[in-house]
Amino acid sequence: MPVLSLSGRPAPEPASFLRPEGLRDAAVGAGPLALDLDNTVDLTALEPVLSRLGLVRIAFPGFSDGRGFSLARRLRQLGYRGRLRALGRVIPDQRAALLGSGFDEVELSAEDLDRLGGTGVWTVPVAETPFRRRRARNATPTATAA
Repeated sequence: MPVLSLSGRPAPEPASFLRPEGLRDAAVGAGPLALDLDNTVDLTALEPVLSRLGLVRIAFPGFSDGRGFSLARRLRQLGYRGRLRALGRVIPDQRAALLGSGFDEVELSAEDLDRLGGTGVWTVPVAETPFRRRRARNATPTATAA
């Protein structure tokens, strides 16, 4: 499946992804690990191993399911500094929310990428997306009547 960088920086693809239950068996010192997460996972069990992870891929089963955004934000709050990848049903209109949650890249099926308009729609500057405009408008203080 095609991987699109949201930052414009290419990144190496890991040899394989582990599931959370496979972390215990992963060799210590084998380099950064790549982890596959469902968007329903409890992160408390993963806190001790965050420093061993180089890439975390979070599943988005549907474009209207926002739990992956919350999970990414929480990982960043816990101190995770590696790459975050959204996997599955995300759309270009969510690019600002993906960046704001801490994602670095998206992985889509070739069919979804074609249906959404190809790679070009993912390169629109974030300042021009509806999410960013609405967020800026809501952040502007308004005068109150005295």
